[in-house]
Amino acid sequence: MKTIKVKEMMIPLAKYATVNQEATFYEAVLALEEAQKKFDGLYRHRAILVLDDEGHAVGKIGQDDLIRGLEPGNKGIEDFRTPSYSGFSPTYFKSVIEKYHLWEAPLAEICKKAAEIKARDLMHTPVEGETVDEEATLNEAIHQLIMARHQSLLVTRNGKIVGIFRMTDVFHKICEEVKACKF
Repeated sequence: MKTIKVKEMMIPLAKYATVNQEATFYEAVLALEEAQKKFDGLYRHRAILVLDDEGHAVGKIGQDDLIRGLEPGNKGIEDFRTPSYSGFSPTYFKSVIEKYHLWEAPLAEICKKAAEIKARDLMHTPVEGETVDEEATLNEAIHQLIMARHQSLLVTRNGKIVGIFRMTDVFHKICEEVKACKF
């Protein structure tokens, strides 16, 4: 069987929803909504890539980042992107909500927040393990997604982000291969 490279399955930066780091929350929401309407793939975008002034991707804003960004109290809380967060009890989460007064009025002043909050304040800057080289094999990338519990990886070429590799696309590819089996 032919070895599949990440670059063959990634969504190139040019086809993905992007905003400049100075864009407002409102502009980020519009960009994501527009990309979801235009996307010709099987699965719609659930994130926006954030570009610097030179057009280089410097971060990602997921739906969870957008929602988290509406609540200023979230700034004082550790980012729970690590796999260990799933071990926290409902009681612990409730105590965090109470301690930081989270989501007591989630939609209060939403228009003001949407105009003031900047993409650079919402974005998640990738750390080690959240990127994959475009020349990596599908096998390597799948293991990276699964072992680190990522929904997507930012694809790099010579250290620059050039696209996004998503779990949903991997799942679709696996389904296609299974359905092609002759039983």
